[in-house]
Amino acid sequence: MNTALAQSRNETCNVDVAIVGGGLVGASLACSLAPLIERFGLTVAVIEAAPMLDAVQAPWQPSFDARSSAIAQGSAERFRDMGLWEAMLEAAAPISQIHVSERGRLGVTRLLANELDQSALGYVIPNAWMGRVLHHRLSGLPLAWHCPATVVEVEPEAEGHRLTLSDGSTFQAGLTVLADGGRSGFKERLGIGSDETPYDQVALIANVEVSHPHGGTAYERFTREGPIALLPLQGQQMALIWTHEAGREAPRLALGDGAFLAELQQAFGDRAGRFRRVGRRHAYPLTLVTARESIRPGLAVLGNAAHSLHPVAGQGFNLALRGVTDLVAALGMALESDEAVGGMLALRDFEARRIVDRHNVVRFSDGLVRLFGIDNVLLSHVRAMGLVGLNLMGPLRRGLARRAMGLER
Repeated sequence: MNTALAQSRNETCNVDVAIVGGGLVGASLACSLAPLIERFGLTVAVIEAAPMLDAVQAPWQPSFDARSSAIAQGSAERFRDMGLWEAMLEAAAPISQIHVSERGRLGVTRLLANELDQSALGYVIPNAWMGRVLHHRLSGLPLAWHCPATVVEVEPEAEGHRLTLSDGSTFQAGLTVLADGGRSGFKERLGIGSDETPYDQVALIANVEVSHPHGGTAYERFTREGPIALLPLQGQQMALIWTHEAGREAPRLALGDGAFLAELQQAFGDRAGRFRRVGRRHAYPLTLVTARESIRPGLAVLGNAAHSLHPVAGQGFNLALRGVTDLVAALGMALESDEAVGGMLALRDFEARRIVDRHNVVRFSDGLVRLFGIDNVLLSHVRAMGLVGLNLMGPLRRGLARRAMGLER
């Protein structure tokens, strides 16, 4: 990585923006700041705790077990603005339609790309490939990259924060952006609390291979155990996200591949064909987390550090990427007006851009989980009629599709 802002170990370096976290959200922010770096001479440092593999120049070797993310059409436009979309497309699988159903009920809703005159509703891309593309772009930017490194001490100051890193570096940052996924404890050290609502559910994730081409169809199948999502990947692979009641995932993690695929087939049905192969299985608990503060003088919170959602609607990373876009827009306005990038004028502008979108997405994804999580015969019939009605009502269905694509907030 370019370390144009390198310093001696005993020297404090002044930077305009320090990004804590160099994963997908932090790296996207750093890439999005490139025009401001070029136009205004903005100085940026990225601090990432996990060692980066030397994969930017190495031959790409896609793994059957690689985790993937659903990228809405609006997010694709944001990557296009960064000049990265053509590279992202090399490993992307387009979503041509989204098929929503409830097991044991006749109701089905289909959201179709061609109804919206779009080539795709979105795309599914391996996270490792997105990271590779983003870090390749970062390698050409004049910024300081500290990896592996963590923030060991943070002190609020009159014009930002003083950050001391585990590699011995010290920064005076006008704006510190927390984009580490909320895993480091940095948010808690700053005294930023979160509201947490456990779902008492666990997501089991894996890649599976199906017996015939998926045609770019993404499935959301609601079952009595929990929703099952299948996202198209390249070839005949699909990414599986299978929600379980907490504790019930353990026996399935222990099953042999054949027995696991048989249980998946019984739970999901035959809409996607026969499941023939499964990759490594992982599980993680599901909790709705929202930070009580997303801005402070000299501080902004992004991504999972700000909001961690249920994966049922596939909106987590897309919501985070819109946050990146809005923060960059607010910083650009501040620089145009000769205002401090870490000042409350810029940060209130950022928060005003985010508040409605964030509230709507959190409410929608949480409401969807709760609506289909109620095991009630009468309500099941109502849900089925709702899915049928939604499929028949073109304008309403198209409106839902445009919102899912990130083209409307």
